[in-house]
Parts: sequence; C-alpha cells; structure tokens
Amino acid sequence: MEIFLRIMAFILNAFGILVNKILDSVLPRIKPKFPGIRNPLLNKPIIELVTKLRRGEVSFLVSGDQVQLRHDLRFPLQISSVDLTSAYIDRIREVNPTLNAVVEDRFEAALQDAQLADDFIAKARSEFDRVALFTKYPILGVPFTVKESCSLKGLSYSVGSLIRKDMKATQDGEVVERIRAAGGIPLLVSANPEFCMSFETSNNVNGRCLNPYDLRRTTAGSSGGEAALNGVGATTFGVASDISGSIRLPALFCGVFGHKPTGGLTSVKGHFPYSLTDPQFPRMLQIGPITRFARDLPLLLDIMAGPNKHKLKMDEQVPLKEMKVYYAYGFSGLNCLTHPVVDFHIKLAITKAIKCLQSGGAQPKKVDLKFFGNSLEIALVSLVDLKGTPSIVTQRPDRPPSMRLLMVELFNSIIGHSIFTKEAMFLEVMKRFNGLMATGNMERYRQEVKKVQIHLNQLLGNRGVLILPTFHTSALFFHTSLVNVTGIDNMLLFNVLGLPATHVPMGLNHRGLPIGLQVVAAQYQDKLCLKVAAELEAVFHGWVPPVPHATEGAK
Repeated sequence: MEIFLRIMAFILNAFGILVNKILDSVLPRIKPKFPGIRNPLLNKPIIELVTKLRRGEVSFLVSGDQVQLRHDLRFPLQISSVDLTSAYIDRIREVNPTLNAVVEDRFEAALQDAQLADDFIAKARSEFDRVALFTKYPILGVPFTVKESCSLKGLSYSVGSLIRKDMKATQDGEVVERIRAAGGIPLLVSANPEFCMSFETSNNVNGRCLNPYDLRRTTAGSSGGEAALNGVGATTFGVASDISGSIRLPALFCGVFGHKPTGGLTSVKGHFPYSLTDPQFPRMLQIGPITRFARDLPLLLDIMAGPNKHKLKMDEQVPLKEMKVYYAYGFSGLNCLTHPVVDFHIKLAITKAIKCLQSGGAQPKKVDLKFFGNSLEIALVSLVDLKGTPSIVTQRPDRPPSMRLLMVELFNSIIGHSIFTKEAMFLEVMKRFNGLMATGNMERYRQEVKKVQIHLNQLLGNRGVLILPTFHTSALFFHTSLVNVTGIDNMLLFNVLGLPATHVPMGLNHRGLPIGLQVVAAQYQDKLCLKVAAELEAVFHGWVPPVPHATEGAK
C-alpha cells in the first residue's frame, strides 16, 4: 500500500463526500421537458423487433398524438425497417436539443439502408426463406448508434479534441463492421470526452452531454452519449467502449444495462485512442453494448465477439439453482477508509437482488474483499503501464510533452484557458507521475494482479458471480468527477483482471436518479453476468424511463 497515495486519496475522498452532500442539498433536480415515448415500437427489445420483422406482423405508427394501426388487422403487414428507423430518428430529434448527445448523424443514409433491408425481407416470401435470411443477418433492419471513438466510416472522429475537430473516420471499427454485417443500421456517432479521458462527457468541441434524469448532472463517461440516448429510448442499443468503467458508469448514471466483455473477447481495432505496441491494451479496453433491455445482451454480445464467440459457450445454459452468488457492499479493512461510502439505496438494491436470486435457488454468500486490499495501486499501475497511446497535447505516442508544458496546460485547463479539458489533462499528468506510486513498488503490484486474477477465476469458476456496487453513488454534478475519482477502481479492477462485468439498473433512488449494481464473472463466463441481469430485469423491471411513456394511456 502506497502511504502518500492513500493519504491523498483519503483527503480527496473526504472532500468529494462534502462536495456531493452540499450540491445535493442546494441544487434542485431539473427534469427534462421533452415528452415521453409515444410510439410503442420504441419500447420493444431487439429480439422482439427481429421476430416481428421475420414473421411479418402489423406495425404501429404515431400520427399526431394518436397511436394508430398502419393497416387493418385482417391484412397485417410486416414491420417496416423504414418505419422503425424513422421512429428512432424522430425520437433522437425530439430529445437531442436537450441532451446534446449526438456528434454527427447519417439519417438520410440510414433510411436508404432501411429501404434495402425492407427489400431483402420482401423477397423472402416463405417462412423458410425468412428464417434463412435472419440466420445470416440476425438484426437485419434494426437501427443502432455508435460512440464516436468506436469509428463509423464517414462521420466525425474528433473524439472530443479540438486539434482533431474536422477529422472523419475512414473506415468502420471492426465491431461496428460486424454489426453492420449482421444487418444493423447505424444512425449516428455519439458524444464522448476528449480522448475518452474523463468520467464526464464534456469536451471543447461538442460541449456537455446532459443526464436525462437531471439536466444539472453528467451522463458520466466516456460512453456518456450512448448512455443518454439509451436512457431516453432514442436507440435500440449503442456500441460503446470501456477501459475503466466507461460502459458501466454511464449505464448506471442513465439507468440502463451495460456490459464490459471478457478482456480480449471483442476487437478494438478502429477505436481511438489505440495502442499499436502494447499487447495489454486490447485486453484492458473492450467494446461492448449499452441497451435498455437485458434480454438483448446475449444476441448483441454474440455478434460483437465475432470469431471469439465460441469461447462464450452461450448455448450451454446454467440453471440459476446451480449458481453461486458471492456479494459485497464495498471494500474492507483499511482500503475502505480511502474509498467513498456506498449510498444506502445502492446497498439496499444489492440486498434485494441477493434475496431475489436466493428465492430462485441460487446459493448466496457474502465475501470479504480483503484480496483487493491494494485495489487502488493495482488499478493505477495497470493504467500507468499502458504504452503506445497518444498524448492529448502532442497527439502522438512517440513524442510525450515536457513536464513543464503539461503543468502549464493543466493549469490553463483548470481556469478555462486551454484547448484541452482539465479532466484529460489531470489523467495525463497522473500517468507521468506514476500515479503517485514509488517506482520500486510497482513490480509488486503487477505480480499482485496475477494472484488476484487467479484467485477470482478459481473462486467464481463456471458457476459463480460476484455482485458489488458499480459505483458508490448515483449521477454526479458536472465538475465533480475528479473529487470522486477514488470510486472508479470498483470498475477499473475488472478491466485490469480481464473479467466480464455487467451493470444492472435497479430502479431510482429518492432523488429520482438511477441506481444499480455490477455483476462480475470469471473469464469467458459472460453468459453468467447476462443471465443474472435478465433474472433481475424480470423481477425489478430494469430501465425506468426519465419521463413516463406517452403510450401508457393508449395501451
């Protein structure tokens, strides 16, 4: 344990708790003014939409404020991909002026893609032909959205950097390419912080992305745009990336599901930032889905995994009664003194989840996280060790800026006189200072990573999951992420260890903000995370929209 680092963490932690309490007390919640979802199509999970597209069922459309059948029920037509895509485009246009989640769209091209999908489906006249078509293209005609850093050909690729402001992606990222090959239709690229180096989605190119549950608060980062769009029902799912909780934290703040796959499962080619020289980078960074419905996660992960999907053995189902469920409410011992206290409502959500799983036959057991005694150190050393990523100042991996330049830009960013954001500058400076750790101790923490990895994989095996907080609190106010940064290793640890982890929404707290928990499994046991997520969704209903559906009175 690094004494100086822990003293600084303790001070920062105490200050963060004070800041959070003051802001929670004095700043009232600002609710969004956009309407709830009116079109019932937007409330359907992907697996249901695909089934309707394949079988050919009547579609619902919105005309003014009235929900109408498109055709007489005696003559049902298949759901049109054009209608579905149009419905999501309309929803995005309705909510984005408030949220600022979209960086650049391709709506006209998406409608053309949707028409092509409809033409394909129309040519498959028999049930056999349609089954064959949707076996080859499992999400044919389904629109989706993409985090800007994940690369969508022809659209913005600035990743929040003013220096890269006019840059466009020259090709799709490999995961995006796989989803398009499965029939998906990309609509846009969404907001992320500068170089994805912040836990707030705010940058000097696009400004702030606002939380749909409270417009004073952040969507988190770095996949904040995707989380916001999912949170308001403006996309079926989002392609996002996670190197230190960048899928799970935004999913928590915006009340949706988010899955970080096993390290190395999905390709990160095409993502920016990227490292060409560090073999550890594709293991720590993973691309995964954000969605409102846990039921959609297995299908999406199967597509995203590509040639590695056989490692998941998704077809080998594990009954809940055969599963062991380990759980914890936070770190223990001295480690808990330098981490924030977990909110009561999040602890209560974990308790409810454990009781629910126990009633289904699972075997719960509370576990002491003493093996994470050096969690902060092993998390930081893995980030510091990453090589080959570009500096936000020089934009190059082989030309680091001088320490003097870094400190000047950090100061200027704090007072608002830099082209760089203060959060990104802080993280780059911390990396240059070895995360405030003694160089001579770092090898010990590297070896500890291996020991903890072996221990957890053996503990969880092929039947176990670990449930613990995703983060210590609900959505933060803007400019407070740095004073809450000590809570991040709850998530970062599982990037370091290469273990799959899923955020599961568990309703709203007393402030009307989403809360939830994290489900972790052994390597390549992603299906166990997804199974628990689906079980909890069935009981606790998962996503709670920030504005009640306008369709509820029409059902």
